[in-house]
Amino acid sequence: MIALRTFRRGAMEQPASTSTPPISRFSVPDLATLPDDIRTRIQEVQDKAGFVPNVFVVLARRPDEFRAFFTYHDALMLKEGGLSKGEREMIVVATSAANQCHYCVIAHGAILRIYEKHPLIADQIAVNYRKADVTPRQHAMLAFAMKVALRAAEIEDADFAGLREHGFSDEDAWDIAAIAAFFAMSNRIANASSMRPNDEFYLMGRVPKART
Repeated sequence: MIALRTFRRGAMEQPASTSTPPISRFSVPDLATLPDDIRTRIQEVQDKAGFVPNVFVVLARRPDEFRAFFTYHDALMLKEGGLSKGEREMIVVATSAANQCHYCVIAHGAILRIYEKHPLIADQIAVNYRKADVTPRQHAMLAFAMKVALRAAEIEDADFAGLREHGFSDEDAWDIAAIAAFFAMSNRIANASSMRPNDEFYLMGRVPKART
């Protein structure tokens, strides 16, 4: 089972003597107080990753919002379609960096490195996607995502035409826009709550695996 200490590091509960900042400026719940389905989801994540990403802990304080958040997250990020899982994470990293979201850049940067088996790609995209080691197709994808994230009111038909030139369908364009929009919301919640990335994320995917 998940250690209860995982859920006892909210701002209201953090010991004054510790040097480790709290994972949120809001209080976080104890495992025993959570509905069964949320405990099960968190346990599954810990079993797979070896730790519980702090976003699960922070959002668990509001069970209905937790369920809605991860249902939409999974619908966007785990679906089959014209975008690979790595490309979906590229969108998250690029737009989260533009929104100055510490948590999402670090957490999704780790996932991106693992999916792409590229230890440098997340840092490159977070700093300047235009200079990152991405394909022209991925560059077009990220340019569209950044416009959705930062200047959505300026989106026009020409933006979709540019995507089609690189082989993206209208459904792919919807996915790009939806991911950028969903994580714009996520970025703001993470920033408002001062959500802290788990230390484990920083080193994940940093060393490329030997090819067999």
